Amino acid sequence: MIVAVAIVTGFQREIRAKVIGFGSHIQITTYDSNKSFESEPINRNQPFVPLLKKNPDISHIQAYSNKGGIIKVRDANEGILFKGVDKDYDWAFFKSHLKSGRIPAAVDSGKPTEILVSSSMAKSLKIASGSKLMIFFVQDPPKARPFIISGIYDTGLGENDFDKRYVIGDMQVINRLNKWNKDQASGLEVFIKDYKKLNVVDEYVYQNIPPDLNAVNIENQYPQIFGWLELMDTNVYIIVVLMLVVSIINMITSLLIMILERTNMIGVLKAIGADNQVIGAIFLRKSAWMTATGLLFGNLVGIGLCLAQKYTGIIKLNQETYYLNEVPVNLELWHVLALNAGAFSVCMIAMILPVLLVSRISPAKVMRFD
Repeated sequence: MIVAVAIVTGFQREIRAKVIGFGSHIQITTYDSNKSFESEPINRNQPFVPLLKKNPDISHIQAYSNKGGIIKVRDANEGILFKGVDKDYDWAFFKSHLKSGRIPAAVDSGKPTEILVSSSMAKSLKIASGSKLMIFFVQDPPKARPFIISGIYDTGLGENDFDKRYVIGDMQVINRLNKWNKDQASGLEVFIKDYKKLNVVDEYVYQNIPPDLNAVNIENQYPQIFGWLELMDTNVYIIVVLMLVVSIINMITSLLIMILERTNMIGVLKAIGADNQVIGAIFLRKSAWMTATGLLFGNLVGIGLCLAQKYTGIIKLNQETYYLNEVPVNLELWHVLALNAGAFSVCMIAMILPVLLVSRISPAKVMRFD
Protein backbone atom coordinates (compact mmCIF):
# COMPACT_ATOMS: atom_id res chain seq x y z
CA MET A 1 0.00 0.00 0.00
CA ILE A 2 2.85 2.39 0.82
CA VAL A 3 4.56 1.73 -2.50
CA ALA A 4 1.30 2.06 -4.46
CA VAL A 5 0.37 5.39 -2.87
CA ALA A 6 3.91 6.78 -3.19
CA ILE A 7 4.18 5.90 -6.88
CA VAL A 8 0.72 7.11 -7.93
CA THR A 9 0.93 10.39 -6.02
CA GLY A 10 4.48 10.83 -7.29
CA PHE A 11 3.35 10.35 -10.87
CA GLN A 12 0.51 12.83 -10.39
CA ARG A 13 2.88 15.39 -8.86
CA GLU A 14 5.48 15.11 -11.62
CA ILE A 15 3.02 15.33 -14.54
CA ARG A 16 1.14 18.18 -12.87
CA ALA A 17 4.38 20.10 -12.31
CA LYS A 18 5.33 19.72 -15.98
CA VAL A 19 1.99 21.02 -17.25
CA ILE A 20 2.11 23.92 -14.79
CA GLY A 21 5.65 24.69 -15.95
CA PHE A 22 4.29 25.45 -19.41
CA GLY A 23 1.12 27.29 -18.41
CA SER A 24 1.37 28.39 -14.73
CA HIS A 25 -1.33 27.77 -12.13
CA ILE A 26 -3.60 30.61 -13.27
CA GLN A 27 -3.62 32.69 -16.46
CA ILE A 28 -5.17 36.14 -16.73
CA THR A 29 -6.24 37.05 -20.26
CA THR A 30 -9.02 38.75 -22.16
CA TYR A 31 -12.24 36.79 -22.59
CA ASP A 32 -11.73 36.33 -26.33
CA SER A 33 -8.54 34.28 -25.83
CA ASN A 34 -10.03 31.25 -24.10
CA LYS A 35 -9.72 28.99 -27.16
CA SER A 36 -7.09 30.89 -29.12
CA PHE A 37 -3.30 30.87 -29.11
CA GLU A 38 -3.35 34.59 -29.87
CA SER A 39 -5.48 37.26 -28.26
CA GLU A 40 -6.04 40.93 -27.78
CA PRO A 41 -3.30 42.38 -25.60
CA ILE A 42 -3.66 43.50 -22.01
CA ASN A 43 -1.57 46.00 -20.09
CA ARG A 44 0.96 44.10 -18.03
CA ASN A 45 1.08 46.87 -15.43
CA GLN A 46 -2.46 46.31 -14.21
CA PRO A 47 -3.47 48.12 -10.99
CA PHE A 48 -4.49 44.80 -9.41
CA VAL A 49 -1.02 43.23 -9.77
CA PRO A 50 0.41 44.76 -6.54
CA LEU A 51 -2.66 43.53 -4.67
CA LEU A 52 -2.21 39.97 -5.98
CA LYS A 53 1.48 40.01 -5.07
CA LYS A 54 0.54 40.77 -1.45
CA ASN A 55 -1.44 37.53 -1.25
CA PRO A 56 0.71 35.08 0.78
CA ASP A 57 -0.46 32.15 -1.37
CA ILE A 58 0.87 33.72 -4.61
CA SER A 59 4.57 33.22 -5.27
CA HIS A 60 5.16 34.90 -8.64
CA ILE A 61 3.44 36.82 -11.45
CA GLN A 62 4.92 37.16 -14.92
CA ALA A 63 3.85 38.41 -18.34
CA TYR A 64 3.88 36.41 -21.58
CA SER A 65 2.85 36.68 -25.23
CA ASN A 66 1.92 33.89 -27.65
CA LYS A 67 2.01 33.76 -31.43
CA GLY A 68 1.65 30.91 -33.88
CA GLY A 69 4.32 30.21 -36.45
CA ILE A 70 6.12 27.70 -38.63
CA ILE A 71 9.78 26.75 -38.29
CA LYS A 72 11.55 26.15 -41.58
CA VAL A 73 14.91 24.39 -41.66
CA ARG A 74 16.07 23.37 -45.12
CA ASP A 75 13.23 21.16 -46.43
CA ALA A 76 11.64 20.49 -43.02
CA ASN A 77 8.73 22.44 -41.52
CA GLU A 78 7.23 22.36 -38.03
CA GLY A 79 4.21 24.23 -36.66
CA ILE A 80 4.97 25.87 -33.32
CA LEU A 81 3.62 28.21 -30.67
CA PHE A 82 6.14 30.92 -29.91
CA LYS A 83 5.90 31.89 -26.25
CA GLY A 84 7.50 35.24 -25.63
CA VAL A 85 8.75 35.99 -22.12
CA ASP A 86 10.25 39.01 -20.40
CA LYS A 87 13.07 39.60 -17.93
CA ASP A 88 10.81 38.73 -14.99
CA TYR A 89 10.25 35.20 -16.32
CA ASP A 90 11.08 32.36 -13.92
CA TRP A 91 13.35 29.94 -15.82
CA ALA A 92 13.56 27.35 -13.02
CA PHE A 93 11.30 24.86 -14.81
CA PHE A 94 13.20 24.90 -18.10
CA LYS A 95 16.59 24.94 -16.36
CA SER A 96 15.65 21.68 -14.64
CA HIS A 97 14.81 20.09 -18.01
CA LEU A 98 17.62 21.60 -20.08
CA LYS A 99 19.41 18.91 -22.12
CA SER A 100 22.00 20.97 -23.97
CA GLY A 101 23.05 24.56 -24.47
CA ARG A 102 21.80 27.27 -22.14
CA ILE A 103 18.82 29.41 -21.32
CA PRO A 104 18.32 32.31 -23.82
CA ALA A 105 20.14 35.50 -22.91
CA ALA A 106 18.17 38.08 -20.97
CA VAL A 107 15.82 40.11 -23.11
CA ASP A 108 17.63 43.33 -22.29
CA SER A 109 20.99 41.92 -23.40
CA GLY A 110 20.58 42.88 -27.06
CA LYS A 111 20.12 39.23 -28.18
CA PRO A 112 16.38 38.90 -28.88
CA THR A 113 17.00 36.23 -31.51
CA GLU A 114 17.93 33.46 -29.05
CA ILE A 115 15.28 30.79 -28.49
CA LEU A 116 14.76 27.56 -26.59
CA VAL A 117 13.35 24.52 -28.45
CA SER A 118 12.45 20.99 -27.38
CA SER A 119 14.49 17.88 -28.04
CA SER A 120 11.63 16.29 -29.99
CA MET A 121 11.50 19.35 -32.23
CA ALA A 122 15.29 19.36 -32.61
CA LYS A 123 15.24 15.68 -33.55
CA SER A 124 12.47 16.18 -36.07
CA LEU A 125 14.18 19.15 -37.71
CA LYS A 126 17.71 17.76 -37.28
CA ILE A 127 19.00 20.83 -35.48
CA ALA A 128 21.15 21.39 -32.37
CA SER A 129 22.21 24.13 -29.99
CA GLY A 130 23.76 26.96 -31.98
CA SER A 131 21.79 26.18 -35.15
CA LYS A 132 20.17 29.00 -37.09
CA LEU A 133 16.62 28.83 -38.40
CA MET A 134 13.73 30.89 -39.70
CA ILE A 135 10.31 31.20 -38.09
CA PHE A 136 7.42 32.34 -40.26
CA PHE A 137 4.79 33.97 -38.06
CA VAL A 138 1.13 33.57 -38.94
CA GLN A 139 -0.34 36.96 -39.78
CA ASP A 140 -1.37 39.00 -42.79
CA PRO A 141 1.03 39.24 -44.47
CA PRO A 142 3.21 36.48 -42.93
CA LYS A 143 6.54 37.66 -41.59
CA ALA A 144 9.77 35.71 -41.13
CA ARG A 145 12.40 36.24 -38.46
CA PRO A 146 15.82 34.55 -38.03
CA PHE A 147 16.69 32.91 -34.71
CA ILE A 148 19.56 31.06 -33.06
CA ILE A 149 18.94 28.07 -30.79
CA SER A 150 20.58 28.77 -27.45
CA GLY A 151 19.40 25.56 -25.77
CA ILE A 152 17.30 22.42 -26.03
CA TYR A 153 14.90 21.22 -23.34
CA ASP A 154 13.12 17.91 -22.79
CA THR A 155 10.21 17.60 -20.34
CA GLY A 156 8.99 14.22 -21.58
CA LEU A 157 5.67 15.65 -22.79
CA GLY A 158 6.68 15.39 -26.43
CA GLU A 159 3.67 13.30 -27.42
CA ASN A 160 1.21 15.55 -25.61
CA ASP A 161 1.59 18.71 -27.72
CA PHE A 162 3.75 20.53 -25.18
CA ASP A 163 7.34 19.79 -26.17
CA LYS A 164 6.26 19.50 -29.79
CA ARG A 165 4.56 22.88 -29.70
CA TYR A 166 6.40 25.39 -27.51
CA VAL A 167 9.35 27.55 -28.51
CA ILE A 168 10.47 30.02 -25.85
CA GLY A 169 11.92 33.39 -26.79
CA ASP A 170 11.81 37.15 -26.32
CA MET A 171 8.37 38.68 -25.83
CA GLN A 172 9.40 41.90 -27.58
CA VAL A 173 9.70 39.99 -30.87
CA ILE A 174 5.98 39.27 -30.70
CA ASN A 175 5.18 42.79 -29.56
CA ARG A 176 6.95 44.27 -32.55
CA LEU A 177 5.23 41.87 -34.95
CA ASN A 178 1.82 42.71 -33.46
CA LYS A 179 2.67 46.42 -33.18
CA TRP A 180 2.11 46.37 -29.43
CA ASN A 181 3.98 48.63 -27.04
CA LYS A 182 6.42 47.26 -24.48
CA ASP A 183 3.83 47.31 -21.69
CA GLN A 184 1.39 45.06 -23.55
CA ALA A 185 1.24 41.27 -23.41
CA SER A 186 -1.06 38.37 -24.22
CA GLY A 187 -1.64 37.74 -20.54
CA LEU A 188 -0.28 37.29 -17.05
CA GLU A 189 0.74 34.02 -15.42
CA VAL A 190 0.15 33.54 -11.70
CA PHE A 191 2.05 30.91 -9.70
CA ILE A 192 0.92 29.78 -6.26
CA LYS A 193 2.80 28.13 -3.39
CA ASP A 194 0.39 25.31 -2.55
CA TYR A 195 -1.40 23.47 -5.34
CA LYS A 196 -4.11 22.37 -2.91
CA LYS A 197 -5.24 26.00 -2.69
CA LEU A 198 -5.63 26.36 -6.46
CA ASN A 199 -9.41 26.86 -6.47
CA VAL A 200 -9.30 29.26 -3.53
CA VAL A 201 -6.60 31.45 -5.10
CA ASP A 202 -8.30 31.22 -8.51
CA GLU A 203 -11.50 32.63 -7.01
CA TYR A 204 -9.51 35.36 -5.24
CA VAL A 205 -7.81 36.39 -8.48
CA TYR A 206 -11.09 36.34 -10.39
CA GLN A 207 -12.75 38.60 -7.81
CA ASN A 208 -9.91 41.15 -7.96
CA ILE A 209 -9.52 41.63 -11.72
CA PRO A 210 -11.66 43.93 -13.89
CA PRO A 211 -14.73 42.50 -15.68
CA ASP A 212 -13.08 42.65 -19.10
CA LEU A 213 -10.43 40.11 -18.01
CA ASN A 214 -10.75 36.44 -17.18
CA ALA A 215 -8.80 34.14 -14.84
CA VAL A 216 -8.53 30.47 -15.83
CA ASN A 217 -6.74 27.89 -13.72
CA ILE A 218 -4.61 25.12 -15.17
CA GLU A 219 -7.20 22.41 -14.48
CA ASN A 220 -9.77 24.20 -16.62
CA GLN A 221 -7.22 24.80 -19.37
CA TYR A 222 -6.30 21.13 -19.65
CA PRO A 223 -9.27 19.19 -18.22
CA GLN A 224 -8.38 16.01 -20.10
CA ILE A 225 -4.95 15.77 -18.46
CA PHE A 226 -6.07 16.57 -14.93
CA GLY A 227 -9.13 14.35 -15.30
CA TRP A 228 -6.77 11.52 -16.25
CA LEU A 229 -4.62 12.22 -13.19
CA GLU A 230 -7.67 12.19 -10.93
CA LEU A 231 -8.68 8.80 -12.30
CA MET A 232 -5.44 7.42 -10.90
CA ASP A 233 -6.84 7.93 -7.41
CA THR A 234 -9.31 5.15 -8.22
CA ASN A 235 -6.38 2.80 -8.82
CA VAL A 236 -4.99 3.63 -5.38
CA TYR A 237 -8.35 3.00 -3.70
CA ILE A 238 -8.72 -0.36 -5.45
CA ILE A 239 -5.18 -1.46 -4.48
CA VAL A 240 -5.62 -0.37 -0.85
CA VAL A 241 -9.00 -2.12 -0.54
CA LEU A 242 -7.63 -5.35 -2.08
CA MET A 243 -4.65 -5.27 0.25
CA LEU A 244 -6.92 -4.73 3.26
CA VAL A 245 -9.17 -7.62 2.20
CA VAL A 246 -6.15 -9.92 1.91
CA SER A 247 -4.87 -8.73 5.30
CA ILE A 248 -8.24 -9.28 6.96
CA ILE A 249 -8.60 -12.79 5.51
CA ASN A 250 -5.09 -13.72 6.65
CA MET A 251 -5.61 -12.31 10.14
CA ILE A 252 -9.02 -13.96 10.61
CA THR A 253 -7.61 -17.29 9.43
CA SER A 254 -4.63 -17.03 11.80
CA LEU A 255 -6.84 -16.10 14.75
CA LEU A 256 -9.30 -18.92 14.08
CA ILE A 257 -6.44 -21.43 13.97
CA MET A 258 -5.12 -20.06 17.27
CA ILE A 259 -8.54 -20.36 18.90
CA LEU A 260 -9.08 -23.91 17.62
CA GLU A 261 -5.59 -24.98 18.73
CA ARG A 262 -6.25 -23.60 22.21
CA THR A 263 -9.77 -24.89 22.70
CA ASN A 264 -8.71 -26.94 25.74
CA MET A 265 -7.04 -23.92 27.31
CA ILE A 266 -10.18 -21.84 26.78
CA GLY A 267 -12.29 -24.55 28.45
CA VAL A 268 -9.97 -24.69 31.46
CA LEU A 269 -9.96 -20.89 31.83
CA LYS A 270 -13.75 -20.84 31.75
CA ALA A 271 -13.90 -23.68 34.29
CA ILE A 272 -11.83 -21.69 36.79
CA GLY A 273 -14.01 -18.59 36.39
CA ALA A 274 -12.68 -16.56 33.42
CA ASP A 275 -15.48 -14.96 31.41
CA ASN A 276 -15.67 -14.51 27.62
CA GLN A 277 -14.47 -10.89 27.75
CA VAL A 278 -11.27 -11.77 29.59
CA ILE A 279 -10.49 -14.66 27.23
CA GLY A 280 -11.42 -12.59 24.17
CA ALA A 281 -9.12 -9.80 25.32
CA ILE A 282 -6.22 -12.28 25.44
CA PHE A 283 -6.73 -13.21 21.79
CA LEU A 284 -7.28 -9.57 20.74
CA ARG A 285 -3.98 -8.58 22.37
CA LYS A 286 -2.26 -11.43 20.54
CA SER A 287 -3.87 -10.31 17.26
CA ALA A 288 -2.77 -6.71 17.91
CA TRP A 289 0.80 -7.90 18.48
CA MET A 290 0.76 -9.93 15.26
CA THR A 291 -0.70 -7.00 13.30
CA ALA A 292 1.82 -4.54 14.73
CA THR A 293 4.68 -6.90 13.89
CA GLY A 294 3.43 -7.25 10.35
CA LEU A 295 3.08 -3.48 10.01
CA LEU A 296 6.62 -2.99 11.26
CA PHE A 297 8.17 -5.27 8.67
CA GLY A 298 5.80 -3.98 5.99
CA ASN A 299 6.87 -0.41 6.71
CA LEU A 300 10.55 -1.33 6.63
CA VAL A 301 10.18 -2.99 3.23
CA GLY A 302 7.77 -0.44 1.72
CA ILE A 303 9.60 2.67 2.88
CA GLY A 304 12.95 1.07 2.04
CA LEU A 305 11.87 0.39 -1.54
CA CYS A 306 10.52 3.92 -1.92
CA LEU A 307 13.70 5.54 -0.59
CA ALA A 308 15.87 3.33 -2.79
CA GLN A 309 13.91 4.37 -5.87
CA LYS A 310 13.79 8.02 -4.85
CA TYR A 311 17.54 8.40 -4.39
CA THR A 312 18.82 5.98 -7.03
CA GLY A 313 16.10 5.93 -9.71
CA ILE A 314 16.97 2.32 -10.34
CA ILE A 315 13.61 1.46 -11.96
CA LYS A 316 13.40 3.23 -15.33
CA LEU A 317 10.41 4.01 -17.54
CA ASN A 318 9.89 4.57 -21.24
CA GLN A 319 9.54 8.35 -21.35
CA GLU A 320 7.62 8.33 -24.64
CA THR A 321 4.90 6.22 -23.00
CA TYR A 322 4.86 7.45 -19.39
CA TYR A 323 6.23 11.02 -19.85
CA LEU A 324 8.85 10.19 -17.19
CA ASN A 325 12.20 8.43 -17.47
CA GLU A 326 12.03 6.76 -14.05
CA VAL A 327 9.39 5.66 -11.55
CA PRO A 328 8.47 8.72 -9.45
CA VAL A 329 8.11 8.47 -5.68
CA ASN A 330 6.25 10.87 -3.40
CA LEU A 331 6.81 9.58 0.14
CA GLU A 332 4.91 11.69 2.67
CA LEU A 333 4.74 11.08 6.40
CA TRP A 334 0.99 11.56 6.69
CA HIS A 335 0.38 8.98 3.94
CA VAL A 336 2.40 6.40 5.88
CA LEU A 337 0.72 7.24 9.18
CA ALA A 338 -2.76 7.15 7.66
CA LEU A 339 -2.15 3.79 5.98
CA ASN A 340 -0.78 2.27 9.18
CA ALA A 341 -3.59 3.61 11.34
CA GLY A 342 -6.23 2.55 8.82
CA ALA A 343 -4.81 -0.95 8.30
CA PHE A 344 -4.41 -1.55 12.03
CA SER A 345 -7.92 -0.30 12.84
CA VAL A 346 -9.62 -2.31 10.10
CA CYS A 347 -7.76 -5.50 11.02
CA MET A 348 -8.60 -5.14 14.72
CA ILE A 349 -12.28 -4.51 13.98
CA ALA A 350 -12.31 -7.61 11.80
CA MET A 351 -10.85 -9.64 14.69
CA ILE A 352 -14.00 -9.13 16.77
CA LEU A 353 -15.92 -11.75 14.74
CA PRO A 354 -13.55 -14.71 15.33
CA VAL A 355 -13.14 -13.70 19.00
CA LEU A 356 -16.91 -14.13 19.40
CA LEU A 357 -16.28 -17.82 18.72
CA VAL A 358 -14.83 -18.02 22.23
CA SER A 359 -18.30 -17.52 23.73
CA ARG A 360 -19.56 -20.65 21.93
CA ILE A 361 -16.97 -22.95 23.48
CA SER A 362 -18.46 -24.96 26.37
CA PRO A 363 -16.09 -26.04 29.20
CA ALA A 364 -18.12 -29.21 29.80
CA LYS A 365 -17.80 -30.37 26.20
CA VAL A 366 -14.10 -29.60 26.05
CA MET A 367 -13.34 -31.42 29.30
CA ARG A 368 -15.56 -34.36 28.26
CA PHE A 369 -13.59 -34.51 25.01
CA ASP A 370 -10.39 -34.82 27.04
